[in-house]
Amino acid sequence: MLVSLISSIQITALCPHLNQIKNTFCTVNQTKNHQKIQTPLPVSVKSNKTHFPKSFVRFDTSRAHVSGVNASTEKISRLMNLKEIHFPSHLCKMDSLLASSLLLLISLLSSASFITSDNYISAIGDPAMMNPNIRIAFEAWNFCNEVGEEAPGMGSPRGADCANIYCPLSTDSLGGHLHDNGSKCKVHHMVKESDNMLGAGDKFPVADFTSYTDPDLYAVEKELYLASLCEVNDSADQWHFWMIMLKNGNFDTRTALCPENGNRVSPIITDRKFPCFGEGCMNQPLVYHNRSRAVSSGDQIVSLTGGFYGTYDLDADLSKGVGSNSYFSASWQKNSSTGSWVISHRLTTSSKYPWLMLYLRSDATKGFNGGYHYSGRGIMRKLPESPNFKVKLTLDVKRGGGRNSQFYLLDIGSCWKNNGNPCDGDVLTDVTRYSEMIINPETTSWCRSNNLVSCPPYHINRSGKKIHRNDTSWFPYSAYHLYCSPGNAKYLEEPFDICDPYSNPQAQELVQILPHSEWAVHGYPARKGDGWVGDSRNWELDVGALSSRLYFYQRYDPGTKPAKRVWSSINVGTEIYVSPTGETAEWTVSDFDVLVPEDVTRDGGCYSGSFPKIFTL
Repeated sequence: MLVSLISSIQITALCPHLNQIKNTFCTVNQTKNHQKIQTPLPVSVKSNKTHFPKSFVRFDTSRAHVSGVNASTEKISRLMNLKEIHFPSHLCKMDSLLASSLLLLISLLSSASFITSDNYISAIGDPAMMNPNIRIAFEAWNFCNEVGEEAPGMGSPRGADCANIYCPLSTDSLGGHLHDNGSKCKVHHMVKESDNMLGAGDKFPVADFTSYTDPDLYAVEKELYLASLCEVNDSADQWHFWMIMLKNGNFDTRTALCPENGNRVSPIITDRKFPCFGEGCMNQPLVYHNRSRAVSSGDQIVSLTGGFYGTYDLDADLSKGVGSNSYFSASWQKNSSTGSWVISHRLTTSSKYPWLMLYLRSDATKGFNGGYHYSGRGIMRKLPESPNFKVKLTLDVKRGGGRNSQFYLLDIGSCWKNNGNPCDGDVLTDVTRYSEMIINPETTSWCRSNNLVSCPPYHINRSGKKIHRNDTSWFPYSAYHLYCSPGNAKYLEEPFDICDPYSNPQAQELVQILPHSEWAVHGYPARKGDGWVGDSRNWELDVGALSSRLYFYQRYDPGTKPAKRVWSSINVGTEIYVSPTGETAEWTVSDFDVLVPEDVTRDGGCYSGSFPKIFTL
């Protein structure tokens, strides 16, 4: 008899919730040779208008696996907006071969409700770093992500190298590569050196930007100005540049330069220890620029190369070598085989500057990027949202930077308030959220059964089960380096530790994880040493799925809805943390890409629509 199996499926929200619901089981009780047969049926639709025959069996939601949330019947029902999940029982009573075929067909058809979410596209303006033209910027920060005071003769610590290369193309065996001896190639620079040297109070060449005398405000405006010069409008969503970020970890507590969880306090009273050699320790660096130029390799393939470099030691003469000074560099050149940019990094600490950070950042093209309280510029045209995004990159760590080098295979940053709302620039209520995978094998787990203060309150395992941190038999302590709570949280679970209240312009929350089998299911390193020095790897990381499993404080503020985990910054690099001696880290990043479902909007939202009648039996 023909019956209408599915006459209408109203797709109320394709993501993020639909793709959290995986591997839900239809338990089919059949007695055959005294055996109970359980037939799995993946379900991926959220429906309020699905019409089934009256004869049905219930899904066994107690066995459901939901990535990133507790897999309880209550949570499943809330995600699907249903109290019960039903399916026609006559399918379960059919001949096993026919039933299996129908169940497979239904599974495939139901999967069609999120086919668009399985088709991933690049979220960035320079997918896999393949653009022959360079778009890269530089920023430097003091300890609390501000400027404070500009270095002598350096201008505001913002710079950019944005250049297009024009070469006549030949049609020989080199195919589509830019090819000649370099003499015919022309390089067009969008940013002048005079633009890079602009400092607080200087007038911008165009009237659209305000010439603040405050160095903090001027740096923000200068970033917007440089972005306007570098902007690429090759689609509906413009983009600007990759960002090289450098940060000085020195903090002079005798000054009032840094707020405490967003509050201006003076004097600062704290028992935390910070490096500082004395007055002026929070200075900005000397920065030098090797402007992009055309070079040709041995096979006459032409590309651009350039870089930024410098030191925090204001009396250093780098023409005589680095010596015992601090040092940083970021340079770029093309991989002639793959066509990807290869960004080479070096970071060296010194006795005066023992805590330095250097990252390659993929930031949002507008809005509040991770760690900032103003609208910045970047390269991500669409914002990735948990649990549906991936990151690809090639990382080659050549020197690790010593035992205190917290090298981040990936550092993702976002900002939302403790009530779940997006950040709006109010530093008293905004909270920066970070998740960081540290791959230095010398980094130990501060989260231990005898040190629960450094552990998140609970862990969600691969099966969706919540494991409390005092469950010493099952909690994976070694999967975490450190968890700390935001300083403006009001309902923290004891014991807790507050994140450093000074190193961001507002309160922050950190979840630092280590290589572990718990994360390996998402493509992350499973063991210490994976991807470290001498083990260059091409990584494909299911960052969305992993980040949806992590504990963040907000969802437990009473009466609040869980925040959308939309990530505005994705970074790679190291934080050499208070090294007793000078240490050096060197690494390269290439093939970098951020992938999101093709139906994601610029702000991380998703398409909602309706599917018509699918089929009848």
